[in-house]
Amino acid sequence: MSKTWKANILNFNSNLELLEGELPKGVHVLNPFKGEFKERINIISEQFYSKYYNDSSERKLILGINPGRLGAGSTGIPFSDTKRLAKYCDMTIDEFSSHEPSSEFVYLLIESLGGAEKFYKDFYIGSVCPLGFAIDSTPGKIVNYNYYDSKPLEKAVTPFIIQSIEKQLDFGVNRKKVFCLGTGKNTKFLMELNNQKKWFEEVVPLEHPRYVMQYKRKQLELYLNKFILLLNL
Repeated sequence: MSKTWKANILNFNSNLELLEGELPKGVHVLNPFKGEFKERINIISEQFYSKYYNDSSERKLILGINPGRLGAGSTGIPFSDTKRLAKYCDMTIDEFSSHEPSSEFVYLLIESLGGAEKFYKDFYIGSVCPLGFAIDSTPGKIVNYNYYDSKPLEKAVTPFIIQSIEKQLDFGVNRKKVFCLGTGKNTKFLMELNNQKKWFEEVVPLEHPRYVMQYKRKQLELYLNKFILLLNL
């Protein structure tokens, strides 16, 4: 019998590693599974993936950019904060509180598609680059950084990205389509890789949830309807 999604995901996350020495100067790796709060994050992840991914069913793949500090960086689960995990997944986390605007959009989408149990049975959300980054902004302050925000960083992490995507394909991913969050640089990068590697028959671009919540909130229903239509095709 093949491994469950839960077993594959937890093993994948626990073995993620990028050495800062491989990266451009001033760029730091954000690895929630080996960072300061790894024990707390690993407990949350274990609970979440036990609840929704303890099977071997085929799922469609949705890829974000890379983890941010307030989403997967704090919970270990892409596009999930403590508010949404409590409200929609019945997972109350008392140790800390987090609010991530992208998570708000994603869970409105999840509810529109039948709720968490149905959604996570059909979809798996990951990231093009499963580790995040931060840079020194001003003395004593760091800010989130995307893998494509500088060409030297993008070049440095491309082998890691390829390896990571190929490992996740073996979890039971539907190879017909991959849904890419971020219609600009993230989709461009993934499409170029997919043209080389032939992982998926089609890369479907979707606006990044943060972009919608930050710049297009008045058109929220329009974007939700677009996502629902494309994810259901």
